[in-house]
Amino acid sequence: MSGKVSGTAPARAVRHYVQREVSSTVHGSGSLDLERYSEPPGDPGLFGPDSVTWRVHADAPGMLMGGFASLMLQSLHPLAMAGVDQHSDFRQDPVRRLNRTVAYVVSTTFGGTAVAEAAIAHVRDRVHPHINGIAPDGRPYSAEDPHLLTWVHIAEVRCFLAGYERFGAPPLTPAERDRYFRETAEPARRLGARDVPQSAAEVAQYLHDMRPELRITEAAIEGIHFIRTFGANPQERAATRVLMNGAAALLPDWAREPLRLGRSDAARLLVDRPLAQAAGRALRWAMEPSLIVAAAYGRMGLTPPGRR
Repeated sequence: MSGKVSGTAPARAVRHYVQREVSSTVHGSGSLDLERYSEPPGDPGLFGPDSVTWRVHADAPGMLMGGFASLMLQSLHPLAMAGVDQHSDFRQDPVRRLNRTVAYVVSTTFGGTAVAEAAIAHVRDRVHPHINGIAPDGRPYSAEDPHLLTWVHIAEVRCFLAGYERFGAPPLTPAERDRYFRETAEPARRLGARDVPQSAAEVAQYLHDMRPELRITEAAIEGIHFIRTFGANPQERAATRVLMNGAAALLPDWAREPLRLGRSDAARLLVDRPLAQAAGRALRWAMEPSLIVAAAYGRMGLTPPGRR
């Protein structure tokens, strides 16, 4: 019995350490305010526990690496990147921008209806109206542009789903993939997006049709380099590099070359993917179910699915 205890105590300590470090980076150092997710009882929010969205967005490695991938893919649109470059504080405080993005996704996914609607209204009515300007190529841009809102949304959910399926979670059926895109289209429309693709086939066609609008800019190269080298110490920078290389593997083939990620096919297959999969298993072991996910299921009188 003593051998069992001594063997499990270090594991618990490691798991607690990973939870603390990842949570403080992703959510910030403040309180998670779990009442936003545990109340009111019986309120499914925008999706509910039977949704594919809850399943996909509860997956820690898929969301983390999928999130990095979506930032890279979004940066290929010059107008979307101009908005980030001219209005974001990611160079001075990249973690704060990450915290805001995560808070929005988590609130709209797992929050009750009032919490989700308030998060959408805050971004739509108080944040986006102030993000506009002139891109380096002379074209005007606005975060309220339905065309750009659709681009940002599709880049995001396409990469979230790719991360979920690539790094060890049970794959979805074709019908479930379509349902995921159909479910997540709703908050995008409430934010102002239009003509949002709602199936895997529609998303693939949309990305094909968008390619003539996409090109690399100096701001995108600078932003991606900044993220790839982020970290307060060598350990954090190494972890970031593993996650970013895993994220790069989620991108469409046509998106990797212009982003100048500098990874050969052999390196991606033999080094990046195994390391990212190992990191994914570690994150899933340490982080799932998250306190937020557990609170959301508890709001519905349920316990979250077992850790995979």
